[in-house]
Amino acid sequence: MKKVLSVVGARPNFMKVAPIDRAFASSEYHNRIEHSIVHTGQHYDYKMSGSFFDDLDMPEPRFFLKVGSGSHAQQSAGVMLAIEKVLLEYKPDMVIVVGDVNSTVAAALTAVKLGIPTSHVEAGLRSGDRDMPEEINRIATDAISDYYFVTEPSGAEHLAKENKSADRIFHVGNTMVDSAFYARPKALERAIWKTSGLEEKKYILSTVHRPSNVDNREGLELIFDVFQKLGEMNRYVLLPLHPRTKGRISDLGLETRLKELRNVKITEPMGYIDFQSAMLGSDFVLTDSGGIQEETTALGIDCITMRTTTERPITVEAGTNTLVPPQRENLYAAIYQYIEGNRKQSIVPKLWDGKAALRIAKIIDSLIIG
Repeated sequence: MKKVLSVVGARPNFMKVAPIDRAFASSEYHNRIEHSIVHTGQHYDYKMSGSFFDDLDMPEPRFFLKVGSGSHAQQSAGVMLAIEKVLLEYKPDMVIVVGDVNSTVAAALTAVKLGIPTSHVEAGLRSGDRDMPEEINRIATDAISDYYFVTEPSGAEHLAKENKSADRIFHVGNTMVDSAFYARPKALERAIWKTSGLEEKKYILSTVHRPSNVDNREGLELIFDVFQKLGEMNRYVLLPLHPRTKGRISDLGLETRLKELRNVKITEPMGYIDFQSAMLGSDFVLTDSGGIQEETTALGIDCITMRTTTERPITVEAGTNTLVPPQRENLYAAIYQYIEGNRKQSIVPKLWDGKAALRIAKIIDSLIIG
């Protein structure tokens, strides 16, 4: 029996690993490969991590490291110290890291230094913006990993330019999309907008947490002004408030300003099914997230991303995503166009069919068993 260990640490990781776990649990592999999950505890709030095990039908992690918060250096060092003990004890034949959070690069570095083959799921994505901590994590993880599972053609192109061997790069699709398709029936049944007192397709779902948007007064005031403009257009905003953003609003003394926006419905961070439900019921999504760009494209939901760059260009080139620099005139113009019904024509990218994890399991099986 070969052992595969997947690492999760922050909210996006759970959606990417859950389908992989289900794939390895299928009858084809359950007598050949033991798949286990290590939760680093980078996100430790129940809504930010624990609820995902319930919502995505994931087993409890075999290992829970309880690393918690801290600076990038503190968090990464904490993951490395804790996961080294797990790797030495469990002795996996393959480690899978996903995405671009601190746990991703820390676990990859530790595994590779112990001589354990390491695969990066969602490899090769690049925004070109090295001010984003995630961009540094992506570059570093791909520099040391052994195998690369890419979600879109740009991922393979970037890895080729970085001299990665073509026989180690696999275009498999997107496991986050696997989770979105898996959860859709439950999410539609949940109809979370009703419990928020909203009307389907008459509200905008928004998430904001990127440092460039929320770590300064000007960025937050711009976002609040956009929310106010949406209110003038008779649209409510449903805002699951990220703990980081909530803290910055408090630090900058902007709590009253937010409360004055009568069209904004603020909630705590949502579990996965609730958030998917909110997304499916929305008119469109206004975000600065990475993964939400993919989910909206896969589900055919219009999306405005408040960023100057994206590491997921397929969502703009083929999908529902519109990239808008976070400047007042640009955002006002974009939301006006959306409210008027001027939306993009889109298609679902190749291999975003809900079967990416099955392809990954088959490839890993061939790599470690043959």
